[in-house]
Amino acid sequence: MESNSKSIIQEGKAILGIEFGSTRIKAVLIDPDNKPIAQGSHEWENQLIDGLWTYSIEAIWYGLQDCYARLRDDVRMKYDVEIENLAAIGISAMMHGYMPFNDNNEILVPFRTWRNTNTAEAAAKLSELFVFNIPLRWSISHLYQAILNGESHVREISFLTTLAGYIHWQLTGEKVIGIGDASGMIPVDSTTKDYSAEMVAKFDELVKHEGFRWTLSDILPRCIVAGEKAGYLTADGARRLDVSGHLKPGAVFCPPEGDAGTGMVATNAVLQRTGNVSAGTSSFSMIVLEKELSKPYEVIDMVTTPDGSPVAMVHCNNCTSDLNAWVSLFKEYQQLLGIEVDMNDIYGKLYNNALTGDSDCGGLISYNYFSGEPVTGLAEGRPLFVRSACDKFSLANFMRANLYASVAVLKIGNDVLFNEEKVEVDRITGHGGLFKTPGVGQRVLAAALNSPISVMETAGEGGAWGIALLASFIVNNDKNRSLAGWLNDCVFLGATGSEIMPDPDDVAGFNKYIETYKRGLNIERAAVENKD
Repeated sequence: MESNSKSIIQEGKAILGIEFGSTRIKAVLIDPDNKPIAQGSHEWENQLIDGLWTYSIEAIWYGLQDCYARLRDDVRMKYDVEIENLAAIGISAMMHGYMPFNDNNEILVPFRTWRNTNTAEAAAKLSELFVFNIPLRWSISHLYQAILNGESHVREISFLTTLAGYIHWQLTGEKVIGIGDASGMIPVDSTTKDYSAEMVAKFDELVKHEGFRWTLSDILPRCIVAGEKAGYLTADGARRLDVSGHLKPGAVFCPPEGDAGTGMVATNAVLQRTGNVSAGTSSFSMIVLEKELSKPYEVIDMVTTPDGSPVAMVHCNNCTSDLNAWVSLFKEYQQLLGIEVDMNDIYGKLYNNALTGDSDCGGLISYNYFSGEPVTGLAEGRPLFVRSACDKFSLANFMRANLYASVAVLKIGNDVLFNEEKVEVDRITGHGGLFKTPGVGQRVLAAALNSPISVMETAGEGGAWGIALLASFIVNNDKNRSLAGWLNDCVFLGATGSEIMPDPDDVAGFNKYIETYKRGLNIERAAVENKD
C-alpha cells in the first residue's frame, strides 16, 4: 500500500481536498480509489473585532500555507517523496458570510463570518420581500445590512464571494462557486441550477434608488454544479499554496463548496430521503427533500446539494464549545490531583457516565450559547447552566444536560420538519466531534430527532475528504454517473458503520427536557440583556 501510494503521488494522480473549518483548516490527500493517503492541518480561531467575528486575510493565507506544508511533511515522512503534480483539487469552507472586493481585488471590509448576527433587520426585510426565509448569516443579508447601515464601501464592490469562493479565485483566477455554497449567498433555483432570477430581480429593484454602478448579477460569482470543471491551478496559485515551490500548476479544480455540501458528500447523503447531521463547533442538519416545503419557516434554511437538489437545513451557531469547556474544567481538576491526563479517556468516561443519568437530566438545563442563536431568537449569547434546588444534581445528569444542550436547538428546528411538514427520511448520518466517543453522541441525537442515527467508519475524515471526493468526481467519473450514483458505486459500496435506534425512554426524556429548555429561554434572554 505504501509503495502504491508513493507511485500515485509521484505520477501526479493524487487528489487534494482542503476545508476551512471554524477552528481548523484540514487538507486530505486521496488516491484514485478515494482512500486518504496523507493529511495536514492548522488550528486557528476567529477574532471579535469592532463587534464582528472575522478572520484576517493574513490568517487565511498563513493557515492555508501552514496546512499544506504539514500535508507535505506527512507525505515526505510516509513516502519519502515530494508533491509536484496533483490530478485535482477542491476547496471548501464554512458557508455564508461576506467578502466584498473592489476593482483592484482588495477586500473592502474584514471578512464577516457566518457567526455574525448583526443582520436581523436586513434578513427580516428580505424574507418578506422574497417570501422565503433568509437567514442572518447569508451573504445577501450582510450585503443588504451594509446598505441599510449606509456603509460607503458598498458602492465600490466589484465582486462578492464566500471564503471558499475567495480561495478558489485566488488559486485559479476563476470567479465561480458551487451551487451548494451559492445557495448560502442568495436563494438558488434547483430547476435552472442557478441563482433565483426572480429574487435577483427583486433585490435589484429594492436597491435601485441607491444608484449603485452594479447589479447583483454583476458582482456574484458564476454558479456551477458538481462535476463541472471549475478552473485550473495557476502558476501564481501554486506558489501561494506551496511556498516551497515544488507544486506545479495545472491541476483541475472542482467547484468550491461550503462545509454543508461536503458534509453531505462525506456521509453519502445527497439522495432524496437521506440526511446528515454535522456536530462540532456549530451544528447543522441537512435533509434532502422529495418536494418543496408547504411554506417558509424562519428556522429552516432552504439550500441545495452540490448537484442542485433542494435541502432543508437547520443551522445552529452553537454545539460543542460549551461542552468542551466543561470537559476542560474536569481536566484541570485531574491535573490538580496530579493524575495523568488523557483527553480521550476523560471524554469517554464523562460521556458514557452521562448515559447513566436520568433521561430528562433530572431537571437540569444548559444553554451553550457562546454566540447568538437565530433559531431560538437570540442575537447574542451567554453560556448558562440552570438548576433549581430540588433538581437531581449529579455528575451524570450534569453531563447529560450538556450533551442534550449541544443538539437542543437542532431538535427545535427539526421538530418543524418532522412534526409539521411530515418529512420522512430513510437514513440520517452523523459526523463531527460530538460522535468521537462511540455510541454516546449517536444515542443523544437519536433521542433528539426520534430517528435512527448512523455513523460511518469514514465519517471521521470530515469535510476535507468530502471536497476531495468532489474533486475526484471530476477526474474519476468514467461512466458519467450522477453524483449520488458515483458515491454509491465508487466510494461507499460495502462501507460499514453503526446505527443506533432511538430508545423510547430517551425520546420521552429529551422531549421533557426540551419543554423545560424552551420555557427557560427567558433566563438566557435576561442574561444577554444584563450581561454588562
